[in-house]
Amino acid sequence: MNSVILIGRLTKDPELRYTNTGKAVANFTVAINRSFGKDSEADFIPVVVWEKQAENCANYLSKGSQVGVQGRIQVRTYEAKDGGTRYVTEVVGNNVEFLSGGSSSGSSAQTPQRSGSSSAPADFNPEEEINVDDFKAMDDDEDLPF
Repeated sequence: MNSVILIGRLTKDPELRYTNTGKAVANFTVAINRSFGKDSEADFIPVVVWEKQAENCANYLSKGSQVGVQGRIQVRTYEAKDGGTRYVTEVVGNNVEFLSGGSSSGSSAQTPQRSGSSSAPADFNPEEEINVDDFKAMDDDEDLPF
């Protein structure tokens, strides 16, 4: 089983690129506190996300944003310019939750709570108040199936 769940803050803005075939890919690093006794240190975990999720991360996340990442660990290799083989260990994010905004210099961009594949209707406004008078009270609950 290869499953990872992380909660931390971005160390810098996500970097969005596109492959030769047009697929979006975003990279960012998540800083996570690791406590031991009275001391603590930070781990810096590289994360890569793909396609629409990559674009969402690039559009809505910034340095300091708190995120939850669910994914898997991947080790890949590449040949460096000096001819040596390099190994990269990273988390491939399958789901990124936007837990808070970052230090966006006072910008008021809307930040969605989730970057998953579900989307709200175009006319949905989460800040709009719900009028409880629109709901009708039930006279009795004898027709309920439970």
